[in-house]
Amino acid sequence: MRRLLENIKIAFQALFLNKMRSFLTMLGIIIGVGAVVAMISIGVGAKQSVVSSIQDIGSNLIIITPGNPEREEDVGLQLILGGQQPKLKSDDVQAIKREATLISGVAPIVYNSSTVTYLNKSGRTTICASSEDYLKLYNMNVEKGNFFKKSDVANASNVAVIGKTTAKKLFGKIDPVGKIIRIDGKNFKVIGILEARGADMFGIDQDDIIIIPVTTALNKLYGLDSYNMIIAQSTSDKDINAATEEIRSILRKHRNIKFGEKEDFMIQSQTQILDVISAVTGIFTIVIASIAGISLLVGGIGIMNIMLVSVTERTREIGIRKAIGAKNRDILIQFLVESTVLSVTGGILGILFAIFVSTILNAFTPLKTSITAQPVIIAIVFSTIVGLFFGIYPAMRAAKLNPIDALRYE
Repeated sequence: MRRLLENIKIAFQALFLNKMRSFLTMLGIIIGVGAVVAMISIGVGAKQSVVSSIQDIGSNLIIITPGNPEREEDVGLQLILGGQQPKLKSDDVQAIKREATLISGVAPIVYNSSTVTYLNKSGRTTICASSEDYLKLYNMNVEKGNFFKKSDVANASNVAVIGKTTAKKLFGKIDPVGKIIRIDGKNFKVIGILEARGADMFGIDQDDIIIIPVTTALNKLYGLDSYNMIIAQSTSDKDINAATEEIRSILRKHRNIKFGEKEDFMIQSQTQILDVISAVTGIFTIVIASIAGISLLVGGIGIMNIMLVSVTERTREIGIRKAIGAKNRDILIQFLVESTVLSVTGGILGILFAIFVSTILNAFTPLKTSITAQPVIIAIVFSTIVGLFFGIYPAMRAAKLNPIDALRYE
């Protein structure tokens, strides 16, 4: 142990003796380790954001959308032949309400983007049209005022509940409740303000939104006859798979889809969406980290190169050490320790670089990162392996030098 500590001390002395050369040698390791740890932290942060978003909404939410990518007609063939795209309509919602036993609520959704105006202020905002159950299904709350009622949906009332960002954008410090705004030229009365939810996992502001009755959107605003999606909520997390299959069976029966035919709709639960996004972010992280890992290979080759130069420069020193009793094993260990110290130091600097990058991303971008212990440990271990692997050849070359030839070397 004492000899090892002495070798480490000598290694650091050699490192500081040529600071610039040592830094340039470590640069590949620094960039490689930094990029790998930073990319893993972005992947972990993205996954945590997805989980957080799903927990905010509720993990027992079921989403039904029209069309199915597995059906050729849903990816363009029907339109070319003059057919109709599959749609979700009011009777689909009523069938689920009437027959489903494992859900606690269901609501249609229509999304659009419209120009919203109040006095001399205007801008484009996301319009979400739904039923009175929307608030409960999406686990949202009204901060001030009220949400629209069942009677507002039945009467297609021109009422609106707005998000905090929209309120600030249109009204500033004025209380919006009771004021009249214009959505695509039509008057709507603001009856409530939603509690702030912040940005979602993709950095989109969830508070820049206006919610109106779905019937108002269909009949008065957009002239539509179908919904973008239908959302349902299972009675509990453990019933979500059974509830999904129950809704699938109800819609197949209601839409006259025969046995063996593919559905003209898609059903996804929040847990399925989480699995898909986690898989995508995992693959993305692995691919980018693998590309960044090439820098580690380049850094390792750089270490081998500089250690070979070091052996040449210190040939006389090696000869002197052997002349006073140093064995081949001692020389081998010394140069292996030096290459490992060089690589591990680069790895530590790379980790510090990754922490710096992650801090910048968290502070100035919508991306959320999270550096865990696992990639840090892997980085240190991998740096050690790189140092040992690429230091073996120079160390063996130094150990095999003939002491007489080494002493004669100029």
